[in-house]
Order: sequence, then C-alpha cells, then structure tokens
Amino acid sequence: MKSYDNKVTKFSLIAAFGGFVFGLDAANISGAVRFVSAQFQLDSIEQGLVVSCALLGVIVALFFTGSLVERFGRKGVLLGIACAYTLSSLLSSLALNYPMLIVGRFIGGVAFASLTVSAMYIGEMAPPKTRGRFVSINQLLITLGSLIAFIINYFLVKSLANIGWLNETNIWRFMLGAELLVNVVWIALLVTIPESPRWLAKKRRDDDARAVLAMTLPAEQVDHTMDEIRHSIHQEGDVPVTRQLRQLFSGPMRFVLLIAVAYAVVQGGSGMNAVLFYAPTVFEQIGATVESSFMQTIVLGAVAVVFTLVAIFSVEKFGRRNLTLLGLTLVVLAHCSIWYGFNNASYTIDEQSLTAIAEQNVVTEALEPLVGITYDTDVQLKAALAEHFDKSQLPLISGPVINASITIDATFVLLGLFAFLAAFNMSIGPIMWVIFSEIFSNDVRSVALPFAALVQTLASFSIQQIFPWQLEVMGAASTFLNYAFVAFAGLVVMAIFLPETKGKTIEEIEQDLVKAS
Repeated sequence: MKSYDNKVTKFSLIAAFGGFVFGLDAANISGAVRFVSAQFQLDSIEQGLVVSCALLGVIVALFFTGSLVERFGRKGVLLGIACAYTLSSLLSSLALNYPMLIVGRFIGGVAFASLTVSAMYIGEMAPPKTRGRFVSINQLLITLGSLIAFIINYFLVKSLANIGWLNETNIWRFMLGAELLVNVVWIALLVTIPESPRWLAKKRRDDDARAVLAMTLPAEQVDHTMDEIRHSIHQEGDVPVTRQLRQLFSGPMRFVLLIAVAYAVVQGGSGMNAVLFYAPTVFEQIGATVESSFMQTIVLGAVAVVFTLVAIFSVEKFGRRNLTLLGLTLVVLAHCSIWYGFNNASYTIDEQSLTAIAEQNVVTEALEPLVGITYDTDVQLKAALAEHFDKSQLPLISGPVINASITIDATFVLLGLFAFLAAFNMSIGPIMWVIFSEIFSNDVRSVALPFAALVQTLASFSIQQIFPWQLEVMGAASTFLNYAFVAFAGLVVMAIFLPETKGKTIEEIEQDLVKAS
C-alpha cells in the first residue's frame, strides 16, 4: 500500500473512531436498561427516554454543527465532541437518580454528532475511488464498538453470581463507564490528524490545504485536485450558514434533498436502533435466559462486523445503488420472518415453567394465580404480569417468565434478526453516510450533512423512544411488521430516485445531480 493510502486510512480511522464510542454506548445502554429500570422503577415510556434521550442531544447538536464546523473546522469540532463523550460517560455511570442519568445521556447524544462530522471529514479527505470504502469505516467502527460492549456486558452479567461487589444495583454503572478509557484514547489520536483540505482552502489557507493533499494523494494529482477545489470555492464564494440553508431548500437542490431525506427516514426507521439499543430485551422475547440473551448479543455484534466488512470491500465494486436496493429487499424479508415467528407464539405458565422460573432466582408465589392460563400474545402475558409485580420487579422477572412459558418456533425470529443485521450493515447502514458525504455540493455541505443526519436522528429517536411501549401495547409481531412496511416503502423510493455515485468526484456528482433536478 502506498504511503498516501496509509495516511488516508489512518486519518479516516481516527476521525471515524467516534463511531466506535457510539457503538460502545449503544450496546452498553442495551445491557444496562433492565437494571436501570429496576433501580429507578421506570415505566415503559421512561425506559424509552433513558435510551432515546441521547438522540435528543443529537437533535440539539445538529442545529449548531454546521456553524461550528465552518468556524472551527472538522478536526476542532471532533475534538470538542470527544470531550463531550467523556463528560457523558462520567455523569451516566455515576448518576444518583433518574434525572442525572438523563442529563448524562443527553450530553452523550450531543457527542453522537461525531458521525456526521467524521463523514464530512472523510468525504473531503479521501480520493473518489476509495471514498465510499473510507466513509463506510464509520459503520464498521460502530459495529466493532457494539461487539466489544456486548462482550463486556455478557461477562459482567455472567459474573453477577461470582463477584461479591457486583450486583444488580451497580452492574449498570460498570456498563456505562466502560467507554471512559476509549474516550481518552480518541482525544489523543485526534490531536495527530490534519484539518480537511477543503476547509483549509475555504479559509484561504492554500499552502496548508496543498500540504494535506500531498499527504493523501499521488503527487501528480495534487495540483489538479487543488485547482478543482479552488474553482468550486470561487464559484460558491464564502457562503454564510443562513444562506446555505436557503440554498439547501431551493429549487436546484430539491432532488438531492429528496434523496437524502428518504434515505435518512428509511435507515432510521427500519428498526436497527430497536435491535441495537434493546438487544437483550429482543432476545428475551423468544425465550432466552438473561445470560443467554447477553450471549446472543455477542453473536449479533459479530454478524454486524462481518457484513460491514462486506460493505466496505464491495461498495466500490457494486456501487451504492445496487447495495442499497439489495439490502432493503433483504430487510423486508427479514422483518417478515421475525413477524411470522412472533405471530405464532403462545405463552403458558404451568408447574414445569414455575420450576424453570424459580431456577432463575425469581420468587414464583406471585405467579400462582396465572398457572394454567395460556396467553396468545406477549402483550396479554405482560399485562397479566404487570398486575402482580411492581416497576422495580417487572424489568427483572419478565425475561425469565417469557423464557419459561413461551412456545415458539424461534428459527424464524433468529434467522430474521441475523439476516436483518447482515442486510443493514452491508447496505443502508454504512452507505447512507457515503451518500450523504457525496451528494451535497461544497457550498451547502456543512449544513446539509447535519440536516440529513437530523432527519435520520428523528426517525431513530421515534424508534428508540416507543420501542418498549410498542412491545407492551402492540407486541413484538406487530412492531417488526411495521419496520417491514417502512423498509418496503424505502425500497420503492430508492428504486425510483437513487442515482449511482461511485467513482465520481464531489464536483462531478454535484453537476450530475443539479442537472437531474
């Protein structure tokens, strides 16, 4: 590999390392939420807020990201974000009450804007022929972070019975505090990367921009690329943020905006955050024990990593459009498989299931009135359990009761879950950030990427916030069927409107899309 390729790889990995921290946080809260809910006696809406309030932080941050990256540069904002992650980890893991935990999680959400800024940085740093691969690194590091967190969570849960100082009231603190060391490492690494050459050129620091390009491109391409950047900036001028916003919503940009908004809604609304942020809860729905559900999340994380690698090594070969359409097709089929499995499940509490529940350290006296009753849906069972257990008990006993009472062909659900993870991570997960980094012109990119990310965040927020409520009120089957409908609608829209952008410079893509609109 040539030296400039090595440098692009290094800079891209460091910029995208916020994705690793994001993945850690997402998977950590998925393991912690049951214990937090029991300790603070949360209802389903409050549980949803513990998970989703981070995305409220993202929403707030994205209103200011465009201005900040224009004023302080991509690297400067990434450094600020890394410091915010550190503060979030401290507040969350040391939270004394529910409001303090919400504040810590909210600050962590502000830091989630790193995904947008790193995509912007990599899109402006990497050459056209490898841009898709390097932007996809964002998703790879998210999946790696999730996998590491799933492993940490599993061993913490497995150690509950063997370590005296570890218990159900403090285990979640170790889960949420696990990312502190990683945050410090990221800050140290960010100091070593250069600023984006396109931002430097916009600030009339041509010599600095040329020096960065010389590190990341063959020598014979530096002058041509610099001329393209200068020409683009000269045509656009130094556009204020307010003017960029007006231009983003103007006639010539409507087609580009349609593509970005549709992609963002589909990626955020197809259910990934439900599976990622509530992974142990999802596995409990098919009858896994607490320890087994955490073990299954490790397999889930490994599948995500493998298929993100598939995306990285195939996005430049097969293109953004083809992988998107293939991925969405598989997502629809996967959710339908999950729906079929849950739709045919039933739940019966009998003497045998009481024995199995007792073996999982659950006091079974309160379940005696439910013996002999068969429930056709998980909604009916959970409603019955809510009549006999309070909010401090329900999050801890629901899993063991479902595990012992369920009759289900888990093959359809497991196959669907793993197929969904595979399809998402080889297509719409990483490719959305590639598309966002490519389709917006230089004169609006610093506000367009945060806006598109805002739309994706709102879709993701709605999924995270209502997922516990959906399981309680609608049931698992209807919930995943809804995700199938979202993915199918996205498949239709993408098949009609999504163009192919592989192998083109940002300036060439800009010309093509403006013509299309």
